[in-house]
Amino acid sequence: MRSTTYLKAICLSFFVLFLCNACGEQDSSEAQGPNIIFIMTDDHAYNALGAYGQRLAAVNPTPVLDELAADGMLFTNVFCTNSICTPSRANILTGQYSQTNGVLDLDGSLTADKQYLPKELKQLGYQTAVIGKWHLKEAPEAFDYYNVLPVQGKYFDPILYTREEGERTQEINFHGGIKRTVNVTKYEGHSSDVITDITLDWLQTKRDPGQPFFLMHHYKAPHDDFEYAPRYEDYLKEVKIPEPSSLYEQPDFGSAALFGEAGELRNRIGTSVSDRHTYRSYTTQYGYQDLPKDSATSLAYQEYLKRYLRCVKGVDDNLKRLFDYLKENDLWENTIIVYTADQGMMLGEHDLMDKRWMYEESMRMPFIMHYPKLLKGDGRSDLLINNTDFAPTLIELAGGTTPDYMQGKSFAGVVKGEQIEPLRDATYYRYWMHLMHHDVPAHFGVRTPDYKLIFYYSEHYDTTQYGTPSMRWKPESFAIEPTPKAWEFYDLKKDPQELVNRYTDPAYQQIIADLKKRLPEIRTELGETDENFQHLQAGIDGFWPTQ
Repeated sequence: MRSTTYLKAICLSFFVLFLCNACGEQDSSEAQGPNIIFIMTDDHAYNALGAYGQRLAAVNPTPVLDELAADGMLFTNVFCTNSICTPSRANILTGQYSQTNGVLDLDGSLTADKQYLPKELKQLGYQTAVIGKWHLKEAPEAFDYYNVLPVQGKYFDPILYTREEGERTQEINFHGGIKRTVNVTKYEGHSSDVITDITLDWLQTKRDPGQPFFLMHHYKAPHDDFEYAPRYEDYLKEVKIPEPSSLYEQPDFGSAALFGEAGELRNRIGTSVSDRHTYRSYTTQYGYQDLPKDSATSLAYQEYLKRYLRCVKGVDDNLKRLFDYLKENDLWENTIIVYTADQGMMLGEHDLMDKRWMYEESMRMPFIMHYPKLLKGDGRSDLLINNTDFAPTLIELAGGTTPDYMQGKSFAGVVKGEQIEPLRDATYYRYWMHLMHHDVPAHFGVRTPDYKLIFYYSEHYDTTQYGTPSMRWKPESFAIEPTPKAWEFYDLKKDPQELVNRYTDPAYQQIIADLKKRLPEIRTELGETDENFQHLQAGIDGFWPTQ
């Protein structure tokens, strides 16, 4: 009797141990921390995401992302600190501002020792991967796996380079004269489809199910020149895209920094939708320049936006493929999904194309977080956040703490349903590349929940660039000379479209004075002053804060 009972006890113990081991193997990644998928597009403006309810929501451009937001949390006050691809990506990966991480402009690069976010998550037990657009020159060696586009990459039949794979070794000329010999594979199809295919393959065949994973899934789309997959040719074909009023007339917008003291720079600053800009406009690019001005501008805008939104549609459809895979493979519930873009995009507002500006459409980033274990749907947060905060937040949600060297601040408490104090009273912005590429003057400023103050100091930080055309299509006569310095101030509550520069309005002088005092304090706190650029410091000191 005792031997039978003993045998049964032994069998039961082995059975329980088997179940525990099986559960441990199945759920080990869950026990260690949530999976994280960080999805980033290039130049996807927040107002081209339906969940924000802005002008373009009427054409329903992003039903998949809108559903993700409805089931998670939509963040409505998220901003980049330098609205251009390479610096923004460096801010995200380092949790630092541009002068601290050293990536000021498109010529910057991020070495493996500064790829902090994957390094920190690896220390927390995560398997790490980045797939798609990278744009930081140096290879993403801090990741366990990478398969990325060189520089911008191509929309169709792209090549991607990787550590482990590749059909051949090829020397690639990276931006800024950097050359690398890398393993590359050429893929067939549109880049949005290809990048999704590679991610699905990594999840299926390369992911270690015994580890939580951190995956950066980055699309090239909808970056200019908006080459969409042929299957979207008829999408929005018969639809009239809503136009911004500032596309045509904005008599109280801007300053001498944009137009000159007497209007002499009106055709020089800021590439345009209309034929306003001398050498680059969508009106000319799309062949409408011989039509009456307003008709030509409208036709150019419609073509611009339809091409752009077709690229957005390709992203949205591919994300459905990714999300379906996660749901079908029991990865949905325990995976934090972040959706964002590296910056915003001017979609005709103020008759401007591209990004780089401190205006809302350019510096504001879409940001959605989905995590069923903590977020139960229909959440919204208006916390003032910038892209240096992403890394600290993900590290904390993964079970870590923000490293001292990171300047960003975690907002994980919002995701956890906790009441947290505002991270900051204002977010800082700086664009360094004076008159490069799209003829945007160098500027910096602060944005608070209610107001925005911009100072155009209008000189390049690198004096060797003076007199040098910055793009292949720029005329030789368009040198990168200093342009007029000027201030702009916008009341974002009364004027969310930033149509009226109220810098000289007597009603706002105390607010402006307070912001002028706060701005140098923030620059000092963040290490964003100009001691290393004495010609800039001299120009700023001579113009401000007395004027």
